[in-house]
Amino acid sequence: FVQQTKWSLQVMTQRALEAESNVEELKQEISILQAELESSKVNSEDLKAGQITDLGAVKHNIDFALENLHKIIAGANLSIRQLALGAESLHFVAEVLESTGKISEAEEEKE
Repeated sequence: FVQQTKWSLQVMTQRALEAESNVEELKQEISILQAELESSKVNSEDLKAGQITDLGAVKHNIDFALENLHKIIAGANLSIRQLALGAESLHFVAEVLESTGKISEAEEEKE
């Protein structure tokens, strides 16, 4: 009976040692997983911040494009006004030339 008790005690001691070893391995694994989780959280936050930055960059690019578009439109409007004024000037010159031609024809007829 004593021998069986000693043997049972040794088996239980062995199981306890194995259990303690497993607990230590699991603690290490938990520690590694917690570190990976923290790293993932940091990466996630960095990605979110990057998206915000990217959205900010997109907004900046849109604002820059709109500003340039407004400048181009203003320049185009100015060019259209200048073209219209130039056309009016050409029309005036054409009328003057027509008048001059009519005057020349009238003077030739008189002679």
